[in-house]
Amino acid sequence: MADSTNSIAEMPGVKIAPGSSEFAPFVFFDGVPTFGIHNGAIQIELAANTILPEGKGIKVDVAITAHLRCCPAAATALRQAIDKALALLQQGQQHVAQPAQGSKPN
Repeated sequence: MADSTNSIAEMPGVKIAPGSSEFAPFVFFDGVPTFGIHNGAIQIELAANTILPEGKGIKVDVAITAHLRCCPAAATALRQAIDKALALLQQGQQHVAQPAQGSKPN
């Protein structure tokens, strides 16, 4: 029978630099308005809706929140991670990342 736990696949030789994740930005987006390629690099623009007051009502604008650039291999890895996260969502499971081996809490 298959193991139903939500384990993170370990990748040999990959180590997250200590202290690097605390400063990484959180990027929220509502959509992907544009994408393309340039010199073999994947280009993806992420955007979020903003609600602004205008007169007695509101106006919805779209603001770019991130410019993603990566090689095809990284784009494939991102797509696989998103597919796995969506599968967890469909199963109604919460996935909590475990600390990397050898790391210790601050």
